[in-house]
Amino acid sequence: MQNFVFHNPTKVIFGKGTIPTIGKEIAKSNVGKVLLLAGGGSIKNNGVYQQVVDSLRANKIEWIEHWGVRANPVLSHANEGIRIIKEKGLEGILAVGGGSVIDEGKSIAAGVFLDNLWDAFERKVNITKALPIFTVLTISATCSEMDPYAVLTNEEENKKWNIGSPVLYPKVSVVDPSVQFTLPWHQTVYGAIDALSHIMEFYFQSKGEEPTTSLDETLILNIFRSVDTLQKDPKNYDARATLAWSAILALNGFSAAGLYGGDWACHTIEHGISALHPEVAHGAGLAVVFPAWIKYIHPLNEPTFLRWAKNIFNKNNVESAVVALKEKYKSWGAPVSLRDLNITKDEISKIAEIIYKATEIRNIGEIKNLDYNDIIEILKIAY
Repeated sequence: MQNFVFHNPTKVIFGKGTIPTIGKEIAKSNVGKVLLLAGGGSIKNNGVYQQVVDSLRANKIEWIEHWGVRANPVLSHANEGIRIIKEKGLEGILAVGGGSVIDEGKSIAAGVFLDNLWDAFERKVNITKALPIFTVLTISATCSEMDPYAVLTNEEENKKWNIGSPVLYPKVSVVDPSVQFTLPWHQTVYGAIDALSHIMEFYFQSKGEEPTTSLDETLILNIFRSVDTLQKDPKNYDARATLAWSAILALNGFSAAGLYGGDWACHTIEHGISALHPEVAHGAGLAVVFPAWIKYIHPLNEPTFLRWAKNIFNKNNVESAVVALKEKYKSWGAPVSLRDLNITKDEISKIAEIIYKATEIRNIGEIKNLDYNDIIEILKIAY
């Protein structure tokens, strides 16, 4: 087992009927004016918005609303949020939605103190200060509600890159799984696949370190079972709660403790796909990329991939387990090929070029540092 430090300062308030606590939690932090950041308006249909603003009003918290966060949030919208905060003298950010809303909230929180927000994504400046961030979660997927990372797309440069800093941990996150009863099925599925992918990024780089490797296997199986249950009964609270908490544990440090930091090539490859095709949901892209990457890379850490094949799918070889993974995703209605995403074979080289831009700031992959030709081969397998 590798040395590690586990420290997660985010307070999570989890369970039914917890959303009305958010105003009191913001007031405890001596924040009196917030930017209420949200997406396209679904929170007004499921009752979340009314619960949030009632709680803010009851606790004498002022707010300015900034709507329109995209599923793949973009730099221009984040910069507009920064402008509003500076103009109105706001003191914190309340992100109400899924991972995209929270990621943009973190970007804005850091950008208020930077001359140019994108400089942080380019690794030209360090993030050492941010406004306090509070979240009310409506989609379980990214764990952005309990981690210090954010992803944003620079739409002018086709770059979908990430930032991270200890100051970007949310102060408080409220998670009521019952508000996810009305999610469209594909959002539940893509959220679950995102969470599974986070776990697998750590798992596959491991050498069988216990107990974290076994805990990760349990998380994977819990997510499989919860999604299978929700496919039949979308309002099963226990399954929603299991998925919500498992998605948090997938990237709040728990699934990585004692391992090696994760490979993250699959996430980088997916970011290239959705940078060119922003209509592709992150989880949908990961459903396509991960099986192809496993097929390509598994000989370089064969014992761990064989363990995954046996303990997750009861298969004796990795190829059969990859087929089983794709069948599981297909059974949920997820795409499993670039063709399913309406991406043409002619676009593979362009996507690879976008992905390879990430080498400006980091390696792509840890099990193998992928070069341009490796990326092409993985995309061909995914096609």
